[in-house]
Amino acid sequence: MAKLPGALALPRMLRHFATTGEGLPEDGAVEVDAPDDALRAVLSAARSGTWEPAATLLAETRSAGDWYRRGLSSAGLAELALHHHGWLDDWNRARPGDPDLALVLAELEIDRAWQIRTAARARHVSQEQFHAFRTLLNDATPVLRTAADLNPGDPVPWRILISHAMGLGAPREVFDEYLARGRDCDPHDLGLHTRAVQYLAQKWYGSHAEMFDFAESAAAAAPAGSLLRGLPLQAVTEYALEHEAGIGRGPVAWSRIEAHVEAGLELSAAYGPGDRQAAGFRNHLALALIRCERHHEALDVFRLIGTDARTFPWAYLGDAREVFLLLRKGVRVHVSRSTPYFGGSIPSPVAETPSGTLAPGTTVSATVPTAMAAMALAVVRAPMREVREAVLITGTTMRLAPAPRGSTLVETAPSADPPARRKGMRRTLLGEGELPRLARAFSRGETWPVLVVAKEGADYTLRLYRDGRELTAHAWWTDPAEMPTQEEAAKRAAALAACYSVADHRPLTAALRGTGAPLQHVGETFTLLGLPPLPAGFGDRPEPLADLRGAQVVARRSLFGAIKETLASDDSAQRGGELPPLS
Repeated sequence: MAKLPGALALPRMLRHFATTGEGLPEDGAVEVDAPDDALRAVLSAARSGTWEPAATLLAETRSAGDWYRRGLSSAGLAELALHHHGWLDDWNRARPGDPDLALVLAELEIDRAWQIRTAARARHVSQEQFHAFRTLLNDATPVLRTAADLNPGDPVPWRILISHAMGLGAPREVFDEYLARGRDCDPHDLGLHTRAVQYLAQKWYGSHAEMFDFAESAAAAAPAGSLLRGLPLQAVTEYALEHEAGIGRGPVAWSRIEAHVEAGLELSAAYGPGDRQAAGFRNHLALALIRCERHHEALDVFRLIGTDARTFPWAYLGDAREVFLLLRKGVRVHVSRSTPYFGGSIPSPVAETPSGTLAPGTTVSATVPTAMAAMALAVVRAPMREVREAVLITGTTMRLAPAPRGSTLVETAPSADPPARRKGMRRTLLGEGELPRLARAFSRGETWPVLVVAKEGADYTLRLYRDGRELTAHAWWTDPAEMPTQEEAAKRAAALAACYSVADHRPLTAALRGTGAPLQHVGETFTLLGLPPLPAGFGDRPEPLADLRGAQVVARRSLFGAIKETLASDDSAQRGGELPPLS
């Protein structure tokens, strides 16, 4: 008897998911841009009003020519000064003309300007914001020049000046001058070259070709094992924001992307687990591996990263920490699902006809969850536009249809998948394709409720979700002996009534205790909750929304594609293409 691959994937995932977490820190231990111990102590002292430790730390980095650490320290201090500036004012009064103070002040000017402009795309920034942004940047010019003059031989001020040029849209020769001056200070400074890659990205003032040429040239010229060898991975990140993975999917040859990923893996092998400096390019490497669907290797890189998540690349897709953790979990799911239960090979996909249905004579094992038969429907109290963005995270092909009273109907739609993808049946990024499980995923972080009704044999079940949590569940059985008690039904009815603002839950309690005609009682419950009626054919055939007017299919996405579209959609508050320059 043939079995659907999806029926086997869930046991594999449950068996192996815990194992995939070995070597990974708990979610709560992950920190974005965590300072090292020395900088953490300096920041703590500055918060309490003491500036001397900051001055000492930056003086040490200047004397040692440790530009990488100097750049991180000045950026961290400037970020703190945005909200706690008393210590900086004291430093300025005590040591005017201090070159290290000048560096922090230069960083602070850029941060203040971007705080006003925000990270949104240009079309979402008001003219007043733009005017204030440019005014601050223009006024900051003397401060930045002073930092460069007081720090000869230091590439960090020139990295800051490139940020300044980006914000003002300065002529190309200005960028060329700043880059050349910074390279004179240190031809292999990572912060300087990282900022230059961003400037040369197509979304700013360059092109994909120029960005990759620059990154590759800088990496090739760097000493073996240098952090700069990982610079092309940042170009891959910039490129990935606009183009999907694969041969022929964009203007840059896919073999070129793969070569940078391989070089990144080789570079990573030169550094130990948890290395703080390697974490910078390893975060980009993890995203690149996910994009290439190389999930086992991505999981290994996440283990090497440990707790040290970075703002970039993850902030391009939304909240950096949230995206880091979500993609890390998605990778674990992929790896656990692809691991054979007892070893050996993964069973072949179910036989298919061209239309994607089971071949004649093929039966499905009783171990397949009944919801896999697509006899399930979700009713979402939200407009289609919002629901469409939410369901992208599931990685499953789904069909949405508008419904009265501001609601949206949702079902899984395997028939809409290309034949090559139907073999996976209901495979998803976050687990199996059972609609209740998917509803838990796509309702997370949302305020609207999702009610899932499913037919299981001759019986019907109802599950209510909000913000990723199941609030209540109920089943109508054909057997009267299975009728819930008055107390049980009242408790479930009260939960439903509260969610849908129904004043009196007693009629709902009666509907939930109905027997003998489950589908009729489902309809009664929907009416009492003020929900639209079930579509014709529900419970009798899969995908009843296919014939509804206005129905739309949301195609399944890769792990990277789903996160990208979900967290960096056109209507999100934070945009994938225009974040503040890297610090």
